[in-house]
Amino acid sequence: MKYPAGTRIRKTVEKDKKNIIYANRGMDLESDINQSNAYYREIDKALIYKKPTPIKIQEVDYTEKGKVIKKAYFDSPSTTDYNGIYKGRYIDFEAKETISSTSFPIKNIHKHQIQHMFKVEEHGGICFLIVRFVKEKKNYLLLAKDLKKFLEENTRSSIPLSYFEEYGKLIEDGYMPRLDYLKVVDKIYGGVLDGKKNTK
Repeated sequence: MKYPAGTRIRKTVEKDKKNIIYANRGMDLESDINQSNAYYREIDKALIYKKPTPIKIQEVDYTEKGKVIKKAYFDSPSTTDYNGIYKGRYIDFEAKETISSTSFPIKNIHKHQIQHMFKVEEHGGICFLIVRFVKEKKNYLLLAKDLKKFLEENTRSSIPLSYFEEYGKLIEDGYMPRLDYLKVVDKIYGGVLDGKKNTK
């Protein structure tokens, strides 16, 4: 496959594979997702980016090297971590880690983020939560609708690992991409994203 400028994508990807360091398997979730998104963009599979945190700058110093922010604060509550487009559909998700081996604390997601996720789904977007159970070395993708189901049917302050095992989908670790969550999205939506009927 070639870009308009004539760059061969295959050679770039193969070169990157050679530069993979096994120690990178210990990277945090955000780094893994950022690396995966960069790979998706590289092979022209999807355009997904991490949203910048909105800040308001109050004080700036001017140096020889340029401007240096001296004082700033968060301007407004951010929504979710990532958004973009995949196969013609808007995609939006939050990513979190937990050191608990048994559950994911709901307090780790802000209320406005949860409401945002529900709204994205209501408007036809693909929306989900990715949770990494650090000690278990497992990553799960939980759709917004299944998060909503849990919150409506439970009063507990955390989502048990068993719920992720039942309603979520395990995301396998890899190399290129590091965390192939779009493979899971494809499995969940079947042929719908390709304009085909879902036969499931």
